[in-house]
Amino acid sequence: IPKLGSVKARLLIQHFGSPERVLSARKSNLMRVNGISEGIAAAVSSWRETAHFEEELEKVEKAGVRIVTIMDEEYPHNLKEVYDPPIVLYVKGKFEDADRNSIAIVGSRRASVYGKETARKLAFQLAGNGFTVVSGLAYGIDTAAHHGALKAKGRTIAVFGSGFNNPYPPDAVEFFDKICSNGAVITEFPMDTHPDKMNFPIRNRIISGLSLGVVVVEAPRKSGALITADHALGQNRLVFAVPGRVDSPTFKGCHGLIKQGAKLVENVEDILEEFDYLFPKKEISRGKFDHETVLSPDLNEKDRIVFSTLGSEEKNIDDIIEETGLQATEVSAILLQLEMKRLVRQLPGKHFTKSNLYQM
Repeated sequence: IPKLGSVKARLLIQHFGSPERVLSARKSNLMRVNGISEGIAAAVSSWRETAHFEEELEKVEKAGVRIVTIMDEEYPHNLKEVYDPPIVLYVKGKFEDADRNSIAIVGSRRASVYGKETARKLAFQLAGNGFTVVSGLAYGIDTAAHHGALKAKGRTIAVFGSGFNNPYPPDAVEFFDKICSNGAVITEFPMDTHPDKMNFPIRNRIISGLSLGVVVVEAPRKSGALITADHALGQNRLVFAVPGRVDSPTFKGCHGLIKQGAKLVENVEDILEEFDYLFPKKEISRGKFDHETVLSPDLNEKDRIVFSTLGSEEKNIDDIIEETGLQATEVSAILLQLEMKRLVRQLPGKHFTKSNLYQM
């Protein structure tokens, strides 16, 4: 119904007792509810002229989507507690009780290799510890977070800002099945809704609302991820931020959050220690992260051989050549490629180590 948002809809349902009674109420009676203007009352009382629900339900069934309302037991517990939860969710996949322990990982669409690798790693380790990873399905940090959770065979929930018949990004449809097999893809927008800019700040409150905390990975000063962090603060959720280079504009938003009191995240321990109360009967598993396969699936066999010889201590190129048994020119070329991918760091005197990320 035009002009009717989730907050006003809840006011009306609470006043009249049910959606059916709201929809059958007269305009004059609707206007007696505090906060309901004449324009909203007119839109609600004439809902049959604009709300073609039978057509919408046909589209829902055709797409294999389910509708979950705020009055259903399946509706996510955490989301129901926020100020303005959506009355209706369009869902593929399913929710589980374990989703009460959810952490959101969000950040820039134009993320660096470092940012995406960090998001994957944190998601992998959080999912391995029983958390559901929530994100927004966008390119960059969001997609990396979903991939990391799935790699750990954990649960993940994707929230997008359009209808199922117009998903954004468009190629995300290929990702839906993987997420739905161990989680859910959800939106509050009707089936044919286009991905307008105004939709994404609205959907961000769902990402934070589903979660106990929000981790911001690589976000510039003006970023949708910061909107999600603002929602999180308003919803009494914890906010975490991953730092980056001090001269990198894509991390200015993260640095700003840290200055304002967000918890700085150097590794997954910084997040897990805030939620020890969730695991009173077991030791939290820190998990070993398979860097080569999760973060760098494009490494070939020789790349992996060279990469496996490196650790946190610096190693001379001659020692690397000797350990791998490869030709000197071949090792030099591979190390250069690994350095360009930010997997390896070169130190003075032709010494090499794994990058700081892999020593987390």
